[in-house]
Amino acid sequence: MAEALRAGTRVKQVLVARGSRGPELSRLLREARSRGVGVEEVDGAELDRLAAAHGSLRHQGVAALVAPLKCSDVDDILAGARAKGEIPLVIALDRIQDPMNLGSIVRTAEAAGAHGIILPRRRSVGLTPAVARSSAGAVEHLRVARVSNMVSELRSLKEKGLWVAGLDVSGGPLWKADLSRPLVLVVGGEGTGLGRLVRETCDFLVGIPIVGKVGSLNAGVAAALAIYEAVRQRSE
Repeated sequence: MAEALRAGTRVKQVLVARGSRGPELSRLLREARSRGVGVEEVDGAELDRLAAAHGSLRHQGVAALVAPLKCSDVDDILAGARAKGEIPLVIALDRIQDPMNLGSIVRTAEAAGAHGIILPRRRSVGLTPAVARSSAGAVEHLRVARVSNMVSELRSLKEKGLWVAGLDVSGGPLWKADLSRPLVLVVGGEGTGLGRLVRETCDFLVGIPIVGKVGSLNAGVAAALAIYEAVRQRSE
């Protein structure tokens, strides 16, 4: 909630359970009021009902009524990179289904300074409250675009001068690839990996060597390693 308040005007009203106290809550309510957001005391049972309706049983005595997250356009993501004078680093997610994974990837991408995330409109989790929670507020600060056809979008980005690297177990070690160029890093879904057409559209594939008994890494962990390798190469 604090990140939503700092990011702009998505928070329409803050609801707080009667009798709730604490320094963190007091700071949050002061920030809400300073931004012109109304604060209303309600029964704890009302917060329980609202939390359950949105897939959560935890509210810690406070909840916010927020406007839906707005998606960006892919061109907005590239414009953001140009405005910063930086080489584009875009993360494309192919059929990520787990809100925790999506939230984790959004959090890592924002922390690492990536310029945005591209999601397909179908066969992918959207920007749900669970994603927002697991991103620790990062979804409020990172551009996210949803596209109808991932393959077509990747081809369009290639025409605009970006290279497309697919994260795949069949790829060579990611640290041996040049990830410092204008880049779209494509991460596949849990269990399924990259779709065939998406894989074929990539300019090259990169992988994370596995020497233990497990066959692969969690999508969020794999994405984090690849994103930070791209950041490392750009800092050299």
